[in-house]
Amino acid sequence: MPPKGAVDDRVPRSSTESDYPQLRGSDLARAALQAAREASGGPTANRTKQVKRNFAGRSRRRRRWSGPSADDRDPQPLGRLAARLATERGWTGRLTTGRLFARWSEIVGEEVAEHAQPVSLKDGELTVQARSTAWATQLRLLQRQLLAKIAAGVGDGVVKRLKVHGPSTPSWRYGPRHVRGRGPRDTYG
Repeated sequence: MPPKGAVDDRVPRSSTESDYPQLRGSDLARAALQAAREASGGPTANRTKQVKRNFAGRSRRRRRWSGPSADDRDPQPLGRLAARLATERGWTGRLTTGRLFARWSEIVGEEVAEHAQPVSLKDGELTVQARSTAWATQLRLLQRQLLAKIAAGVGDGVVKRLKVHGPSTPSWRYGPRHVRGRGPRDTYG
């Protein structure tokens, strides 16, 4: 054993200690960290990413755009293309109407959908046909709640007013035995 304080030549010393003999403690640790960063290339080093290739040898990495910047010729998500096409052609109102009619039972609830069906949506006014006069009255009382549910389901401002019709009754104005004029009232008396 070497005496205390003597340097043992058999123990390897780190290169940092030999490079910076005047540094001690945290300064020595910082210098070692800096030397390791320089040796590894650091965060700014140009590292080549390994790109997975398919069996034909082509890269699986997708290109983001066709030229130096993005333009209309680049591949677009289908939803974005459909939305742009609908706004360009003026189909947004019809699509909203179709979405409301298709999801009617989800939006207003099963019970209301069982007794009432939407008929038309024109200029923000939704016309609903009820199966009975009692349900027509009930829908008129629930009008605010129904408008709130529709706004949450389809979008705000799509339906502004709700017009509820009761069941349709047979008309005496049409048919094979219809007589012009006042009708059956003029035969009495």
